[in-house]
Amino acid sequence: MTDCVQVSTATETREAAERLALGAVDARLAAGAQIVGPVISVFRHLGQFGTGEEWQLLLRTTTDRYPALEAHLLEHHPWNNPEIVALPIAAGSAGYLDWIRRTTTADEHEGGN
Repeated sequence: MTDCVQVSTATETREAAERLALGAVDARLAAGAQIVGPVISVFRHLGQFGTGEEWQLLLRTTTDRYPALEAHLLEHHPWNNPEIVALPIAAGSAGYLDWIRRTTTADEHEGGN
């Protein structure tokens, strides 16, 4: 097991997902993000059963930075109670995992991946 996690959430629009991604990466709360969509979600919410089109946002960070990333997502997310989950990254290439660590902790910009 590594000290890195992949965090996911979803938004109603691509623009909202982009804003969350840009804010998190700019603040060094996440090393990088991917936006996938649209995806179709099936859910029960507020007593209703339904489906909806969403844009999934996947972010990579460290377990140490996760609480700050979660707080950032909750503060800036357009929904009152968004899904925010973190899954451990069990393994990955050493260079990539080091990049996640450096990017989420460095005070200066460093080049490359």
